[in-house]
This record gives sequence, C-alpha cells and structure tokens, in this order.
Amino acid sequence: MKKITITLNDIFQLPSAVIYNPDNFKPFSAVTIDSRNVPANSLFVAIKGEKFDGHKFIKDAVNKGAAAILINEKMLNKIDDVNTVIITVNDTTTALGNLAKIWRSKLSTKIIAITGSNGKTSTKEILALLLSEKYKVNKTLVNNNNHIGVPLTLFATSNKHDLLVLELGTNHFGETKYSAGISKPDYALITNIGNSHLEFLKNKRGVLREKIAVIESAIENNGTIFINNDDALLKKVKTNYPSRITFGMVEEADVKTKIKSYTEEGLPVVEIKSANISLTTEFPIHGELNVKNFCAAAAVAINLGVTKKQILAAIKKIKPVEKRFNIKKFKNFIVVDDTYNANPESMKFALEMVSKIFKTKKKIVVLGDMFELGTESLKHHQALVKQIKKARYDAVYITGKMMGNIFQELESSAKVEVKYFFSRKMLNTHLQKIQLNNSVILVKGSRGMKMEEFVKVLEERAAG
Repeated sequence: MKKITITLNDIFQLPSAVIYNPDNFKPFSAVTIDSRNVPANSLFVAIKGEKFDGHKFIKDAVNKGAAAILINEKMLNKIDDVNTVIITVNDTTTALGNLAKIWRSKLSTKIIAITGSNGKTSTKEILALLLSEKYKVNKTLVNNNNHIGVPLTLFATSNKHDLLVLELGTNHFGETKYSAGISKPDYALITNIGNSHLEFLKNKRGVLREKIAVIESAIENNGTIFINNDDALLKKVKTNYPSRITFGMVEEADVKTKIKSYTEEGLPVVEIKSANISLTTEFPIHGELNVKNFCAAAAVAINLGVTKKQILAAIKKIKPVEKRFNIKKFKNFIVVDDTYNANPESMKFALEMVSKIFKTKKKIVVLGDMFELGTESLKHHQALVKQIKKARYDAVYITGKMMGNIFQELESSAKVEVKYFFSRKMLNTHLQKIQLNNSVILVKGSRGMKMEEFVKVLEERAAG
C-alpha cells in the first residue's frame, strides 16, 4: 500500500508559506511537533504552546533527522545556522491544521467523529474495541481531541486503517467546527448535551450549537449521523435526514438498550436490540452512564456490520477508562477514582452509583470544584448538597473555592461528618489519618483540581 506523502505542491497550498532550500525538498511521510520523537522522513512543526515553544527545539529535531521544519516567519532570522528545508508561515498552529486537512484528503480511511458533554472518551474506547473485531482501526490516543490533537491523530492514521474513531473536544465556540472541518467525518455521533463548559458556551443550547457542527460536517460529506433519542435537544436534530440512526435506553430508537438486572457485584446485565441484532450480556463496567456509552458505540458498530458474535467477543475486553469511575479494590477499602473531570451530570452519576453499588459499606466522598460553569457555577455546586444528602454518604470532604461557598449549607443539611479543607496539604494529611476499614471512597473534581493526587495518597496507604 502506497504511503501518504506531503509534496511540494501541497506546501504551496498553505497560506503565507515560504520555502527556503526548496531544491533539497523531498516529500515527507510523517509530521511531528515533538522533538523527542522525530520519525524518519518527517516534517517538524514548531508549535508555541502555553508551557513550551517548539522553536526552542528546532536544532534537536534537525539533529534527529527531520527532513524539513515549519516555523513562524518571525523566527527565521534566529535559525540561520540550520541546514535543512525551512518552511515559514504566519501561524504554525493554523498551518498544522491545514496540513492535516491535506493529509485527510489523501486518506481512504473512513472517519467516525465523536463529541458530547459526557462519555466521549469511554464511547470512543468501547467503539474502537467493537470495530476492531472486524476492521483495522485507529483511534484518538490519550486526550488528543483539540485543535492540536485532532491533526496529530490524522497524521497518525494511514490507508492501512479501515476506520478512525476520532474524539473531538471543545470548550469555546467554533472549535468543533474547526476540528470537523479538518477531519471531514463520514460518521458523526454526539453522546449527549449537558452542562459542560458553560463559562464559554453559556447554556445547554449553546453546547448544542457548538457540538452540532460535527453532524453538519458529516452531512456535508454525505455521511451518516447517530442521534441519542433520550436527549431532548438532540432528538429534534436533522429529523428528515435519510442517513440518520437513532439510539437510546428510554425512547424508541433504531438501536435500543436497557438494563435488565444487576449482578451481585453491581454490574449491569444489558439487553440490546436492533433490526439485525438482539443480545443480552453482562457488561463489565459499573454504571448506567457506561451502558449509555455502550449503547451509542453499539449503534455505530451495528451500522458498520459488526456481528452479534463479534460484539460479544469485544465486550469481554472492555475495561474502564483511566480515572473515569475506576473501582480500585484494596485489602480493607475501595477507592472509586473518577478524577479525570467533572460537570454537574457526571457528579450526579458518580454520587448515585457509589451509593447504589456499595450499600453495605461506609461511604466517603472527596470532592473538588467543577470548573467552566460560568455564572451557573454556584447553582450547580449548590445542587450537590441535595444529591449528597440523598445518596446517604457517611463523610464528606471538600476542597476548592466553590465548595467553600456551599460548606455551611452542606454541613447544616447533612447529618454526617462534613469537613472543608482550605489547602490541599490539610486534606492530604486528613486522608492519611482517617479510619478506612470497610469503606468506599469516591474522589472526583474537575481536571484543574488535580484530584488524582488524593487517590495516590489512598493508594499509598493501601500499599503501606
């Protein structure tokens, strides 16, 4: 199979591009922004980020064999001793996206783009497993779902891949449209519309307006769209579009899923039905939210011809995504690590699920602030008071500015131990001392709260 390459004519398509040493130019078959990892015959793109500036590592990239470098035009006079092909542009980040669009145009791989307020990564991981039973699949790695990560994922995809499962993240208006415009998906799925990134997207309708760009891009590409019929806002989207597949657990849908029962360990026994497939199986991850993620993934997989036998084989391989409701069992206690991120919907899910699964254990919750909720932040944090009380936790430990605002209300309304910690060090110390025997401890907060550090404290206690 012939490798995809970026040619000199492709470079001429980049707005503002100027090429130095063009006689030495050879088509390159890889693109990187990491000077520590420079594949053979690759282009190194110097990206200026919040913490690092790739222009400082140009010589490292050249020494490791970069066939060409792409830099900001203002940096040209600072690298006159670099002996390789140099491409200058006004903005290297924009150029990276334009190059990825060119790369996409040469891919025969079909692209499935996934976005949504909750469950994007879990749905992506489940879907990639389902599809891998039938196809050669690539997927978004780690958290490469933004304006930098999406191009890098495309560059990591070749025509040996039948399918790419691509995750699109956003927190500002226009970002989904940008990423979808680069990736031009053949299939598009929005998991749900929730109260995420409200600081910039304002409300649920703003979230919908941002996310729907992925569906519009797929339609422009004569693709197939997958609609969550259980989501009131999504259910009304593009109802007349012919290549529209619906899924859900409550409303009628083309692919319908329901939880028939729970095992003794609290794992859901799931039934899934479509026109072509009917199956019932134990699902290896706790929680209704994860069943919803499976329902979304199954809708795509079934549409792409994955069989019942292949789905059942893939389910056995499914594992929780790191830091997303991971249940870690130690000798004397259990930790539920849900520290990847937090918004009102995922907070409610986590609080309810721990209460439902671990009825006989002492329940402790360690919570940090939810970020990017804008003017709605206090309201959504105040809602946690009722949720915590309803879930019957035995001890509540909170930290963060917004949690501080609800401490008194939480303390007065909950007939349990409630403590607020002004500093991370104080919370660390407390977690090292408390009695944990026969306990389950849920740890959750937004990414910026770095709640995984408190999980580490608990893990060290178990090891020590």
